[in-house]
Order: sequence, then structure tokens, then C-alpha cells
Amino acid sequence: MPPVKMRGTQKPRNTKKTILRLVSYMGRFKTLWIFVFFFVILSALAEVAGAYLLKPAINDYILPLIGKKNPDLSGFVRLIVTMIAVYVTGALASYGSERILISISTNTLCALRKDLFHHMEKLPLRYYDSHQHGVLMSLYTNDTDTLREMFSMSVPQLFSTFFQVTGIFIMMCLLSIPLTLLVILTIALIMILSAEIGKRSGKAFRRQQENIGRVNGYIEELIEGQRVVKVFTKEGDVQKKFDALNEDLRKAGTSAMSYVSVLGPMMNNLSHIQYALTAILGSFLVIKGFSDVGTIASFLQSTRSFSRPLTQVSQQFNSVLNALAGAERIFAAIDEEIESDDGKIDLGKHPKGDFQLKNVTFSYKEGRPVLRNISLHARPGEKIALVGSTGSGKTTITNLLTRFYDIEEGSGEILYDGIPLKSIKKDSLRRSLGMVLQDTHLFTGTIFDNIRYGKLDATREEVIAAAKLANADYFISHLSNGYDTEITGDGSSLSAGQRQLLAIARASVANPPVLILDEATSSIDTRTERLIQKGMDSLMCGRTVFVIAHRLSTVRNADEILVLEKGEIIERGNHDALMEKKGRYYDLYTGAFKLE
Repeated sequence: MPPVKMRGTQKPRNTKKTILRLVSYMGRFKTLWIFVFFFVILSALAEVAGAYLLKPAINDYILPLIGKKNPDLSGFVRLIVTMIAVYVTGALASYGSERILISISTNTLCALRKDLFHHMEKLPLRYYDSHQHGVLMSLYTNDTDTLREMFSMSVPQLFSTFFQVTGIFIMMCLLSIPLTLLVILTIALIMILSAEIGKRSGKAFRRQQENIGRVNGYIEELIEGQRVVKVFTKEGDVQKKFDALNEDLRKAGTSAMSYVSVLGPMMNNLSHIQYALTAILGSFLVIKGFSDVGTIASFLQSTRSFSRPLTQVSQQFNSVLNALAGAERIFAAIDEEIESDDGKIDLGKHPKGDFQLKNVTFSYKEGRPVLRNISLHARPGEKIALVGSTGSGKTTITNLLTRFYDIEEGSGEILYDGIPLKSIKKDSLRRSLGMVLQDTHLFTGTIFDNIRYGKLDATREEVIAAAKLANADYFISHLSNGYDTEITGDGSSLSAGQRQLLAIARASVANPPVLILDEATSSIDTRTERLIQKGMDSLMCGRTVFVIAHRLSTVRNADEILVLEKGEIIERGNHDALMEKKGRYYDLYTGAFKLE
């Protein structure tokens, strides 16, 4: 999927396909569309009829009644009442069509967001690893926002403009061919000038948005890094850089707004010029006897109704292109291939937790293996520790155990309770695994809800028992509302250690036969680590456990320690055996070699 661009004019790669897909979404409301067409046609007819009624009003009533002492105004009053009724009907029809279109557009956006979110929930982890989170978030923000603008403004205007302009154009042709040709020529000139200014405006707005991005990014970076700025007394330097970025934004903003400020007055003045030229030519036709005053008055009113919507549509051309480009990115995400699951075996309620890897080789990218001929056997209840420097393949092993990634055919074999891993349903497999990751993620809600996320039907007693097992109960009980304390912002009000304790409690309440602890105590200080070690031992008791740790003190009691380097197991054994060997593990444990 292409990266998100700053706002300017963004063109979709396949406009026709994108429009057809949007139409398919909007086409779900067939009954409402019938009413939309009815109201739009009625509004257009009212606009045409209102302009046309000026002709009989002037020719049949106003001009003949001029100079009469006691004119009969009854017919003229009836005509005025008719005109008022026509315009009121048109206004109500216009309101009705726009109101229904708003309903269609909001429901369409709702369906789009729903389809996008539901589809993204089915995408493999590989997709998220290869796309920036900011790019994915922009699908729900920037791209849907441009679609909202198009649906709420451009689409209603396009519909009403099409029928209104068509009807008025037919009436103008019937009233006067020469005046119609003049209007077409002047409108063509207006639209050409508008398109040229729009093109320049688009470039200017792109520059402005790019500079806004730089300024906002710099501000965000500096706010987060204020401690560093103050420690190194760099306030003056960062102010100078901000001033330079801000000046670039000012110049770009001035340029962009200059085009906007020019476009409106230019369009208005050109519209006045067009009106004046039409009036002059119309007067000439009346003088020469080729037309009458009523026809010219009706035509001039039609001119306003004809040129105004065309001008407005041309001004929204850029926003329509932006919206279609945004829709194309949304559809590109919806078209991504979902996570496949060819597993057919359900592990049932009591899997043993026996894992075997036999000569496993794996690559995220072809030709660049991350694991090479990895073999291990984790029997039920055993604790396996994975140790090694960054990039040695530790986390990749856990990605394979969870089937976030699958090994290729002929690249070894992974068995779970003697069953080939690919033959097991992913949901069934993952329900039997509990994970505590280095980067703890908590959801907005209560602490109780966050712990129960591991088992949504857990009772309050089970949640409290899991918290006690992880030694999280003490700090939770001292919070303002205990387990009902609301947390937001990924638990920003809690310390890193407290968030990690909640993650451990969340894994505990699920009561899985297999635990995967990926740097589970990395954010916990030494005192807290000692405090929870007993609870962790209780948590791991009777379970198959895979532990990834930089703190080697946490893996001393492991049944087997695997030392990885560049995707290969270079040492294996328990703590005592590896210390006696005085190899890489010995160097790591004694500090002769540091993990990076």
C-alpha cells in the first residue's frame, strides 16, 4: 500500500474502479436513492420553472400594465403566488434530497470503516510488521475524513448540479441560442482559469501541509525530549531551528492562502462580467427585434442558476480527487490477503503443552535466514530459556510457536503434543498459550477488565487470585478504586513495573498450559523482580514455559537454556552445565560479554 501523502491534490491510480466500488457501497440504499432522484429532479424543475415564470410575469403583466391607472392585478398576484409555491417546493425538495444523501453517506462511511476494521482484524501479523502504524491510522482519520467531505458536500452538489444544469441548459436553448453560446464560451473560460489556479493552489497546499508536518513533528519531538534539551542547555538551538521551520510554514501558508483569496474574487468578477455581457447582448437582441424583455430577464436569471453550480463544482475538483485517492487506499487495505488457517484439529480443553522443533529454518525475507536448523524439545512442565543478543532469533521462535508466522515446506517441522503445528486451528492453538511481552499494552477501562482480558468470563475471585499470584494485588488494593480504577493512555498513570505485573496477571487468569515470557521482567526493578519471583514460579508451575530474558538471573532454574547467535543454537544445557563449560553463557553470566 502506498504511503499516505500530505494533503494537496492526490490522484487515484484507478479512478473508475474506485468510483465503482464506492457506488457499490452506496447502492445498498436503493430505496433511499429513489427518493433522492425524485427530490433532486423536483428541485431542478422548480429552479427551471421559477426562472421561466419571469418571462410571462414581465411580458404578460408588468409591461402591459405600465401606465394604466386602475390595473387588474389579480392575474399577476396569482402568478406571484405560483412562483412562491414553486420556489418553496424547490427549497423543500432540495432539503429532502440533501438530508437523505447525508444519511446515505454516513451509513456508507460506517460500512466502510466496519469492513476495514473487521478485515484488518483478520490480517496476519506480517502485515502490521511491514506497515507503519501511523499509515494504518490515517486510513481511519485522514482518508475517511476526505470521503466524509466528499459525501457531505461534493456528492449532493454533483447530483443537484447535474439535473439543475441540464434542465436550465435546455430552457436557455429554448429561450435564446445566441445568448446560450455566449454563456458556454464565458463559462469555459472561467473553468479553464479556475483549473489553472486550482493546480497551482494544490501544489501550494502540498507544500503547506509538508511544512505543517515538519513543525508538528518537531514540536512533538521536543516536548517529549524536554529533559534532554534542558540537561544539555540546547534551548537556544532548538528555538532557532523551530523559528526556521515556522518561517518556512509561514511562506508556504501565505502562498497557499494567496491562491485561495484570489480564486473567490476572480470567479465572482468573471461571473459579473459574464452577466453584463449577456445583458448587453440581450439588450441588443431586444432592440433589433429578435427577442423580448421577458425572455432576456428569464435568461439572465437562468444564467445565475447555470454558472453558479458549475463554478462550485470546479472548485471542489481537488477535494474529490483527494477523497478518491483516500478511498483507493482504504480499498487496498480491504483487499489485503487475510491470515490463512489450514488447521483442522482442535486441541480440546486439556492440551499437554509438549513442543518440538525439528531442524527448523526460517526467513522473513527470502535468502536471509533468521533461524538455521533449530531443534528443541519442551516437555510438559519444563522451562526453556532462550538467551542471546538482539537479532539472534529468540522472538522469532515464539512467533513460530504462536503461528504468527509459518515455516515453509521443507524447512523443518514443529509439533505440538505430537501434532504438526500447521494442522492445528490457530484459535485453538493460541487459546492454549499465554504471553507476556516486553512492551505491555493495556486497554482503556478498569484494571479488573484489563486482567480479565485473558479470560473474558473470569469471575472477580479468579481475577483477584491471578493478581495475587503475580503479586499485583498489593499495589492494586492501594489505588483509589482498587480493581475498579479506570486507566487510560495505555496505563500511563501506572509505573512500568505495575503495567508489567498486570500483564503477568492477565496471562495467569487465562490459565494456559504454555507460557511465553518475552522479556517479561525487563521493566521491573530488582526489588520488584524479587517480589514477584515467587509468584512467577507459582505461575509457571506445571506449565511449559518459554522465557526470553536479558537478566540471566531469571533463568537460572530453567530446565534447559539455549544460547542463540545469528539464528543458530551455539550452546544448550542447564545453568550449572553451561557454567562449567565456560563458553558464551559463562561470559554472559559473569559479565565478560554483554548482551546488546
